[in-house]
Amino acid sequence: MGMIKRAACALLALALCAGLSGCATDGGAGQRLTFQIWDNTQKAAMEAICAAYTRAHPDVTIDVQVTSWSEYWTKLEAAATGGTLPDVFWMHTDEMLRYADGGILADLTDLYDDAGYYEAHFSQGLLDNARGSDGRIYGVPKDRDTICLVYSRELFDAAGVSYPDESWTWHDLTSASQAIYDATGKYGYLAYNDEHLGYWSYVYQAGGYILTPDGKHAGYTQPATKKAIAFYVSLQDEPWCPPQTFFAETEPATAFFSGEAAMYFEGSWGLRSKLEDYPSMVGKWDVAVLPACPDPLSGDGRAVISNGLTYATAANGKNLEAAKDFLRFLGSEEAQRIQGEQGAAIPAYEGLQDTWLSVFDSFDYRINAEACLSMFAYSVQSPNNAARPAWKTRVSDEMLRVYAGETTLDAALESMQRTVDELSNR
Repeated sequence: MGMIKRAACALLALALCAGLSGCATDGGAGQRLTFQIWDNTQKAAMEAICAAYTRAHPDVTIDVQVTSWSEYWTKLEAAATGGTLPDVFWMHTDEMLRYADGGILADLTDLYDDAGYYEAHFSQGLLDNARGSDGRIYGVPKDRDTICLVYSRELFDAAGVSYPDESWTWHDLTSASQAIYDATGKYGYLAYNDEHLGYWSYVYQAGGYILTPDGKHAGYTQPATKKAIAFYVSLQDEPWCPPQTFFAETEPATAFFSGEAAMYFEGSWGLRSKLEDYPSMVGKWDVAVLPACPDPLSGDGRAVISNGLTYATAANGKNLEAAKDFLRFLGSEEAQRIQGEQGAAIPAYEGLQDTWLSVFDSFDYRINAEACLSMFAYSVQSPNNAARPAWKTRVSDEMLRVYAGETTLDAALESMQRTVDELSNR
Protein backbone atom coordinates (compact mmCIF):
# COMPACT_ATOMS: atom_id res chain seq x y z
CA MET A 1 0.00 0.00 0.00
CA GLY A 2 1.37 3.46 -0.89
CA MET A 3 2.50 6.03 1.65
CA ILE A 4 -0.46 8.33 1.02
CA LYS A 5 -3.00 5.51 1.30
CA ARG A 6 -1.37 4.19 4.49
CA ALA A 7 -1.50 7.65 6.05
CA ALA A 8 -5.12 8.09 5.02
CA CYS A 9 -6.14 4.73 6.44
CA ALA A 10 -4.32 5.43 9.70
CA LEU A 11 -6.14 8.74 9.91
CA LEU A 12 -9.44 6.97 9.27
CA ALA A 13 -8.79 4.34 11.91
CA LEU A 14 -8.08 6.93 14.57
CA ALA A 15 -11.10 8.95 13.55
CA LEU A 16 -13.44 5.95 13.67
CA CYS A 17 -12.15 4.90 17.06
CA ALA A 18 -12.93 8.34 18.42
CA GLY A 19 -16.28 8.54 16.64
CA LEU A 20 -16.39 11.39 14.15
CA SER A 21 -18.78 14.13 15.17
CA GLY A 22 -19.58 17.79 14.91
CA CYS A 23 -21.51 19.78 17.50
CA ALA A 24 -24.04 17.69 19.36
CA THR A 25 -27.75 17.98 18.82
CA ASP A 26 -29.11 20.71 21.06
CA GLY A 27 -31.68 18.48 22.77
CA GLY A 28 -35.23 18.97 21.59
CA ALA A 29 -34.82 22.72 21.18
CA GLY A 30 -33.15 22.46 17.80
CA GLN A 31 -29.94 21.49 16.11
CA ARG A 32 -26.62 23.30 16.00
CA LEU A 33 -24.17 22.77 13.15
CA THR A 34 -20.58 23.96 12.90
CA PHE A 35 -19.25 25.20 9.55
CA GLN A 36 -15.45 25.56 9.21
CA ILE A 37 -13.76 27.77 6.57
CA TRP A 38 -10.31 29.31 6.14
CA ASP A 39 -10.98 32.69 4.51
CA ASN A 40 -12.24 35.52 6.71
CA THR A 41 -13.08 37.62 3.65
CA GLN A 42 -15.73 35.04 2.75
CA LYS A 43 -17.22 34.74 6.22
CA ALA A 44 -19.98 37.29 5.58
CA ALA A 45 -21.06 35.46 2.43
CA MET A 46 -21.08 32.09 4.19
CA GLU A 47 -23.14 33.61 7.01
CA ALA A 48 -25.58 35.04 4.47
CA ILE A 49 -26.01 31.56 2.98
CA CYS A 50 -26.53 30.11 6.44
CA ALA A 51 -29.13 32.79 7.21
CA ALA A 52 -31.06 31.89 4.06
CA TYR A 53 -31.03 28.23 5.08
CA THR A 54 -32.08 28.82 8.69
CA ARG A 55 -34.97 31.04 7.63
CA ALA A 56 -36.47 27.92 6.07
CA HIS A 57 -35.21 25.73 8.95
CA PRO A 58 -35.68 27.81 12.10
CA ASP A 59 -34.84 24.84 14.33
CA VAL A 60 -31.25 24.82 12.99
CA THR A 61 -28.40 27.11 14.08
CA ILE A 62 -25.19 27.22 12.03
CA ASP A 63 -21.96 28.57 13.51
CA VAL A 64 -19.45 29.73 10.87
CA GLN A 65 -15.91 29.37 12.23
CA VAL A 66 -12.82 30.80 10.52
CA THR A 67 -9.34 29.31 10.82
CA SER A 68 -6.37 30.73 8.92
CA TRP A 69 -5.06 28.73 5.95
CA SER A 70 -1.78 28.10 7.77
CA GLU A 71 -3.63 26.34 10.61
CA TYR A 72 -6.67 24.90 8.82
CA TRP A 73 -5.28 21.53 7.74
CA THR A 74 -3.39 20.89 10.96
CA LYS A 75 -6.57 21.52 12.93
CA LEU A 76 -8.75 19.53 10.54
CA GLU A 77 -6.52 16.47 10.78
CA ALA A 78 -6.40 16.79 14.55
CA ALA A 79 -10.18 17.09 14.60
CA ALA A 80 -10.51 13.95 12.48
CA THR A 81 -8.27 11.91 14.75
CA GLY A 82 -9.89 13.39 17.86
CA GLY A 83 -13.47 12.86 16.80
CA THR A 84 -14.33 16.55 16.67
CA LEU A 85 -14.65 17.31 12.97
CA PRO A 86 -16.97 20.22 12.18
CA ASP A 87 -20.31 19.28 10.65
CA VAL A 88 -19.54 21.00 7.34
CA PHE A 89 -16.19 22.26 6.10
CA TRP A 90 -14.35 23.42 3.01
CA MET A 91 -12.20 20.89 1.16
CA HIS A 92 -9.32 21.86 -1.14
CA THR A 93 -8.30 19.88 -4.21
CA ASP A 94 -4.86 19.23 -2.70
CA GLU A 95 -6.39 17.28 0.19
CA MET A 96 -9.61 15.86 -1.29
CA LEU A 97 -8.20 12.51 -2.34
CA ARG A 98 -6.40 11.92 0.93
CA TYR A 99 -9.54 12.50 2.98
CA ALA A 100 -11.92 10.83 0.54
CA ASP A 101 -9.80 7.74 -0.02
CA GLY A 102 -9.22 7.41 3.72
CA GLY A 103 -12.96 7.17 4.36
CA ILE A 104 -13.03 10.41 6.33
CA LEU A 105 -15.60 12.12 4.08
CA ALA A 106 -19.23 11.20 3.60
CA ASP A 107 -20.17 9.83 0.18
CA LEU A 108 -22.40 12.50 -1.40
CA THR A 109 -22.94 10.82 -4.77
CA ASP A 110 -26.64 10.31 -4.04
CA LEU A 111 -27.14 13.54 -2.11
CA TYR A 112 -29.83 14.76 -4.51
CA ASP A 113 -32.97 12.88 -5.48
CA ASP A 114 -32.29 13.88 -9.07
CA ALA A 115 -29.55 11.47 -10.14
CA GLY A 116 -28.35 13.92 -12.79
CA TYR A 117 -28.25 17.00 -10.56
CA TYR A 118 -24.47 17.31 -10.36
CA GLU A 119 -23.91 16.87 -14.08
CA ALA A 120 -26.70 19.32 -14.91
CA HIS A 121 -25.32 22.16 -12.79
CA PHE A 122 -21.55 21.73 -12.44
CA SER A 123 -18.73 21.34 -14.96
CA GLN A 124 -16.92 18.05 -15.39
CA GLY A 125 -13.69 19.56 -14.07
CA LEU A 126 -15.33 20.69 -10.84
CA LEU A 127 -16.96 17.29 -10.40
CA ASP A 128 -13.58 15.63 -10.89
CA ASN A 129 -12.34 17.87 -8.04
CA ALA A 130 -15.08 16.42 -5.86
CA ARG A 131 -14.40 12.74 -6.55
CA GLY A 132 -12.35 10.20 -4.68
CA SER A 133 -10.19 7.62 -6.44
CA ASP A 134 -13.25 5.33 -6.55
CA GLY A 135 -15.09 7.83 -8.74
CA ARG A 136 -17.68 8.63 -6.06
CA ILE A 137 -18.51 12.25 -5.14
CA TYR A 138 -17.37 13.41 -1.69
CA GLY A 139 -17.89 17.15 -1.95
CA VAL A 140 -20.46 19.62 -3.25
CA PRO A 141 -18.77 22.04 -5.71
CA LYS A 142 -18.49 25.48 -4.12
CA ASP A 143 -16.72 27.77 -6.57
CA ARG A 144 -14.33 28.04 -9.48
CA ASP A 145 -11.46 30.40 -10.21
CA THR A 146 -8.90 31.61 -12.71
CA ILE A 147 -5.62 33.51 -12.48
CA CYS A 148 -5.30 37.06 -13.82
CA LEU A 149 -2.52 39.56 -14.48
CA VAL A 150 -2.72 42.46 -12.03
CA TYR A 151 -0.97 45.61 -13.25
CA SER A 152 -0.25 49.12 -11.98
CA ARG A 153 -1.88 51.83 -14.08
CA GLU A 154 0.39 54.35 -12.35
CA LEU A 155 3.66 52.67 -13.27
CA PHE A 156 2.52 51.90 -16.81
CA ASP A 157 1.53 55.55 -17.25
CA ALA A 158 4.82 56.75 -15.79
CA ALA A 159 6.74 54.64 -18.29
CA GLY A 160 4.45 55.47 -21.22
CA VAL A 161 3.64 51.79 -21.75
CA SER A 162 0.25 50.66 -23.03
CA TYR A 163 -1.83 48.59 -20.62
CA PRO A 164 -1.93 44.79 -21.04
CA ASP A 165 -4.69 43.40 -23.24
CA GLU A 166 -5.67 40.17 -24.99
CA SER A 167 -2.97 40.63 -27.61
CA TRP A 168 -0.18 40.37 -25.06
CA THR A 169 2.37 37.55 -25.17
CA TRP A 170 5.33 36.65 -23.00
CA HIS A 171 7.40 39.07 -25.08
CA ASP A 172 5.11 41.96 -24.16
CA LEU A 173 5.37 41.02 -20.49
CA THR A 174 9.16 41.16 -20.53
CA SER A 175 9.47 44.26 -22.72
CA ALA A 176 6.98 46.18 -20.56
CA SER A 177 8.82 45.08 -17.42
CA GLN A 178 12.10 46.37 -18.83
CA ALA A 179 10.59 49.68 -19.94
CA ILE A 180 8.96 50.29 -16.55
CA TYR A 181 12.19 49.44 -14.75
CA ASP A 182 14.19 51.78 -16.99
CA ALA A 183 11.73 54.64 -16.49
CA THR A 184 10.87 54.26 -12.81
CA GLY A 185 13.43 51.97 -11.18
CA LYS A 186 10.55 49.76 -10.01
CA TYR A 187 10.27 46.05 -10.54
CA GLY A 188 8.33 44.86 -13.58
CA TYR A 189 6.75 41.40 -13.23
CA LEU A 190 7.10 39.45 -9.98
CA ALA A 191 7.92 35.85 -10.94
CA TYR A 192 8.07 33.93 -7.69
CA ASN A 193 8.41 30.21 -7.06
CA ASP A 194 4.81 29.02 -7.06
CA GLU A 195 2.69 26.51 -8.96
CA HIS A 196 -0.86 27.81 -9.12
CA LEU A 197 0.08 31.51 -9.14
CA GLY A 198 3.35 30.93 -10.92
CA TYR A 199 4.68 28.68 -13.66
CA TRP A 200 1.89 26.12 -14.14
CA SER A 201 -0.15 28.33 -16.49
CA TYR A 202 2.98 28.98 -18.56
CA VAL A 203 3.53 25.24 -18.90
CA TYR A 204 0.11 24.65 -20.41
CA GLN A 205 0.39 27.75 -22.60
CA ALA A 206 3.53 26.30 -24.15
CA GLY A 207 1.79 22.98 -24.79
CA GLY A 208 3.26 21.08 -21.86
CA TYR A 209 1.65 19.43 -18.85
CA ILE A 210 2.31 18.68 -15.18
CA LEU A 211 0.45 15.37 -14.95
CA THR A 212 -0.91 12.92 -17.49
CA PRO A 213 -4.73 12.67 -17.52
CA ASP A 214 -4.61 9.46 -15.47
CA GLY A 215 -2.45 11.19 -12.85
CA LYS A 216 0.22 8.48 -12.93
CA HIS A 217 3.07 10.33 -14.60
CA ALA A 218 4.53 13.84 -14.60
CA GLY A 219 5.41 15.91 -17.65
CA TYR A 220 8.41 17.83 -16.33
CA THR A 221 10.82 16.42 -18.91
CA GLN A 222 8.52 17.11 -21.87
CA PRO A 223 10.00 19.71 -24.27
CA ALA A 224 7.11 22.17 -23.91
CA THR A 225 7.15 21.92 -20.12
CA LYS A 226 10.89 22.52 -20.06
CA LYS A 227 10.48 25.48 -22.43
CA ALA A 228 7.96 27.16 -20.13
CA ILE A 229 9.83 26.55 -16.88
CA ALA A 230 13.11 27.67 -18.44
CA PHE A 231 11.43 30.92 -19.48
CA TYR A 232 9.93 31.45 -16.04
CA VAL A 233 13.16 30.75 -14.17
CA SER A 234 15.14 33.01 -16.52
CA LEU A 235 13.05 36.01 -15.49
CA GLN A 236 14.90 36.14 -12.18
CA ASP A 237 18.08 37.01 -14.11
CA GLU A 238 16.53 40.28 -15.21
CA PRO A 239 17.10 43.43 -13.15
CA TRP A 240 13.36 44.08 -13.10
CA CYS A 241 12.52 40.82 -11.29
CA PRO A 242 13.59 40.32 -7.64
CA PRO A 243 15.31 37.09 -6.52
CA GLN A 244 13.45 34.38 -4.62
CA THR A 245 15.07 35.56 -1.39
CA PHE A 246 12.99 38.72 -1.79
CA PHE A 247 9.76 36.71 -1.80
CA ALA A 248 10.83 34.87 1.35
CA GLU A 249 10.32 38.18 3.14
CA THR A 250 7.69 39.93 1.01
CA GLU A 251 4.61 38.51 -0.68
CA PRO A 252 4.06 39.59 -4.31
CA ALA A 253 0.78 41.33 -3.46
CA THR A 254 2.43 43.28 -0.66
CA ALA A 255 5.23 44.42 -2.97
CA PHE A 256 2.75 45.40 -5.67
CA PHE A 257 0.38 47.39 -3.48
CA SER A 258 3.26 49.20 -1.80
CA GLY A 259 4.28 50.50 -5.23
CA GLU A 260 7.41 48.38 -5.61
CA ALA A 261 6.32 46.49 -8.73
CA ALA A 262 4.16 46.82 -11.83
CA MET A 263 2.72 43.31 -12.31
CA TYR A 264 1.99 40.01 -10.59
CA PHE A 265 -0.43 37.09 -10.90
CA GLU A 266 -3.46 37.04 -8.58
CA GLY A 267 -6.34 34.60 -8.18
CA SER A 268 -9.85 35.76 -8.95
CA TRP A 269 -10.71 34.92 -5.34
CA GLY A 270 -8.37 37.66 -4.08
CA LEU A 271 -9.53 40.65 -6.12
CA ARG A 272 -12.36 41.93 -3.92
CA SER A 273 -10.22 41.75 -0.77
CA LYS A 274 -7.43 43.70 -2.47
CA LEU A 275 -9.85 46.49 -3.29
CA GLU A 276 -11.03 46.53 0.32
CA ASP A 277 -7.58 46.22 1.89
CA TYR A 278 -5.96 48.95 -0.22
CA PRO A 279 -8.61 51.68 -0.62
CA SER A 280 -6.01 54.33 -1.46
CA MET A 281 -5.00 52.23 -4.49
CA VAL A 282 -8.49 51.99 -5.99
CA GLY A 283 -8.32 53.29 -9.54
CA LYS A 284 -4.56 52.89 -9.68
CA TRP A 285 -4.51 49.24 -10.74
CA ASP A 286 -6.47 46.87 -12.94
CA VAL A 287 -6.48 43.29 -14.23
CA ALA A 288 -6.06 41.60 -17.60
CA VAL A 289 -6.00 38.09 -19.05
CA LEU A 290 -2.73 36.20 -18.87
CA PRO A 291 -0.20 36.87 -21.65
CA ALA A 292 -0.06 34.02 -24.16
CA CYS A 293 2.93 31.94 -25.24
CA PRO A 294 4.11 33.45 -28.55
CA ASP A 295 5.46 30.19 -29.96
CA PRO A 296 3.84 27.16 -28.28
CA LEU A 297 4.99 23.69 -29.24
CA SER A 298 1.31 22.77 -29.48
CA GLY A 299 -1.99 24.61 -29.07
CA ASP A 300 -2.71 28.30 -29.53
CA GLY A 301 -0.61 29.56 -26.61
CA ARG A 302 -3.51 30.37 -24.30
CA ALA A 303 -4.15 28.59 -21.00
CA VAL A 304 -4.83 29.38 -17.37
CA ILE A 305 -4.94 27.14 -14.33
CA SER A 306 -8.41 26.89 -12.80
CA ASN A 307 -9.46 25.30 -9.56
CA GLY A 308 -12.46 25.10 -7.25
CA LEU A 309 -13.29 24.24 -3.64
CA THR A 310 -15.96 21.87 -2.37
CA TYR A 311 -18.15 21.63 0.73
CA ALA A 312 -17.81 18.35 2.64
CA THR A 313 -18.91 16.55 5.81
CA ALA A 314 -17.60 13.70 7.94
CA ALA A 315 -18.63 10.15 7.09
CA ASN A 316 -19.70 9.32 10.64
CA GLY A 317 -20.79 12.67 12.02
CA LYS A 318 -23.50 12.58 14.69
CA ASN A 319 -25.33 15.30 12.76
CA LEU A 320 -24.78 13.66 9.40
CA GLU A 321 -28.33 13.87 8.08
CA ALA A 322 -28.67 17.52 9.10
CA ALA A 323 -25.28 18.27 7.57
CA LYS A 324 -26.32 16.57 4.33
CA ASP A 325 -29.48 18.63 4.17
CA PHE A 326 -27.43 21.81 4.54
CA LEU A 327 -25.03 20.54 1.87
CA ARG A 328 -27.95 20.07 -0.50
CA PHE A 329 -28.76 23.73 0.00
CA LEU A 330 -25.11 24.78 -0.47
CA GLY A 331 -25.23 23.23 -3.93
CA SER A 332 -28.51 24.93 -4.82
CA GLU A 333 -28.97 27.83 -7.19
CA GLU A 334 -30.12 30.02 -4.30
CA ALA A 335 -27.04 29.45 -2.14
CA GLN A 336 -24.61 29.69 -5.05
CA ARG A 337 -26.23 32.95 -6.17
CA ILE A 338 -25.79 34.43 -2.69
CA GLN A 339 -22.10 33.49 -2.79
CA GLY A 340 -21.66 35.23 -6.14
CA GLU A 341 -23.61 38.37 -5.29
CA GLN A 342 -21.66 38.71 -2.05
CA GLY A 343 -18.46 38.67 -4.10
CA ALA A 344 -17.04 35.77 -2.08
CA ALA A 345 -16.03 33.71 -5.13
CA ILE A 346 -17.18 32.79 -8.62
CA PRO A 347 -20.02 30.28 -8.14
CA ALA A 348 -19.49 26.71 -9.27
CA TYR A 349 -23.14 26.50 -10.38
CA GLU A 350 -23.38 26.84 -14.16
CA GLY A 351 -24.95 30.08 -15.39
CA LEU A 352 -24.22 32.07 -12.23
CA GLN A 353 -20.65 33.17 -12.92
CA ASP A 354 -21.73 36.71 -13.82
CA THR A 355 -23.28 37.24 -10.38
CA TRP A 356 -19.75 37.58 -9.01
CA LEU A 357 -19.19 40.71 -11.10
CA SER A 358 -21.82 42.81 -9.33
CA VAL A 359 -19.70 43.36 -6.21
CA PHE A 360 -17.13 45.32 -8.21
CA ASP A 361 -19.72 47.97 -9.07
CA SER A 362 -19.58 49.22 -5.48
CA PHE A 363 -16.03 50.56 -5.77
CA ASP A 364 -15.08 54.01 -7.07
CA TYR A 365 -13.20 52.42 -9.96
CA ARG A 366 -14.43 49.20 -11.51
CA ILE A 367 -11.64 46.81 -12.36
CA ASN A 368 -11.89 44.57 -15.43
CA ALA A 369 -13.02 41.50 -13.47
CA GLU A 370 -14.66 40.17 -16.64
CA ALA A 371 -11.16 39.13 -17.70
CA CYS A 372 -11.28 36.36 -15.10
CA LEU A 373 -14.48 34.94 -16.53
CA SER A 374 -13.36 35.18 -20.15
CA MET A 375 -10.44 32.85 -19.47
CA PHE A 376 -12.71 29.93 -18.56
CA ALA A 377 -12.89 29.34 -22.32
CA TYR A 378 -9.33 28.00 -22.26
CA SER A 379 -8.87 27.10 -18.59
CA VAL A 380 -7.05 23.94 -17.46
CA GLN A 381 -8.11 22.10 -14.33
CA SER A 382 -5.42 22.31 -11.63
CA PRO A 383 -3.34 19.09 -11.88
CA ASN A 384 -3.85 16.76 -8.96
CA ASN A 385 -3.50 13.18 -7.78
CA ALA A 386 -3.54 11.36 -4.45
CA ALA A 387 0.22 11.70 -4.07
CA ARG A 388 0.32 15.47 -4.55
CA PRO A 389 0.63 16.29 -0.81
CA ALA A 390 3.82 14.20 -0.84
CA TRP A 391 5.44 15.53 -4.01
CA LYS A 392 4.34 19.17 -3.91
CA THR A 393 6.94 20.35 -1.39
CA ARG A 394 9.72 18.27 -2.92
CA VAL A 395 9.10 19.77 -6.35
CA SER A 396 9.02 23.28 -4.91
CA ASP A 397 12.29 22.68 -3.06
CA GLU A 398 13.92 21.44 -6.26
CA MET A 399 12.82 24.59 -8.05
CA LEU A 400 14.41 26.68 -5.29
CA ARG A 401 17.68 24.80 -5.83
CA VAL A 402 17.58 25.87 -9.48
CA TYR A 403 17.01 29.49 -8.50
CA ALA A 404 19.88 29.32 -6.02
CA GLY A 405 22.25 27.88 -8.64
CA GLU A 406 22.66 24.64 -6.72
CA THR A 407 21.57 22.48 -9.66
CA THR A 408 20.89 22.83 -13.35
CA LEU A 409 17.39 23.07 -14.72
CA ASP A 410 17.81 19.83 -16.68
CA ALA A 411 18.92 17.94 -13.58
CA ALA A 412 16.11 19.44 -11.53
CA LEU A 413 13.45 18.52 -14.09
CA GLU A 414 14.74 14.93 -14.20
CA SER A 415 14.61 14.79 -10.40
CA MET A 416 11.10 16.28 -10.30
CA GLN A 417 9.94 13.77 -12.91
CA ARG A 418 11.31 10.83 -10.91
CA THR A 419 9.83 12.12 -7.66
CA VAL A 420 6.32 12.57 -9.02
CA ASP A 421 6.34 9.31 -10.99
CA GLU A 422 7.57 7.26 -8.03
CA LEU A 423 5.17 8.75 -5.48
CA SER A 424 2.24 8.55 -7.90
CA ASN A 425 2.67 4.84 -8.55
CA ARG A 426 3.15 3.42 -5.08
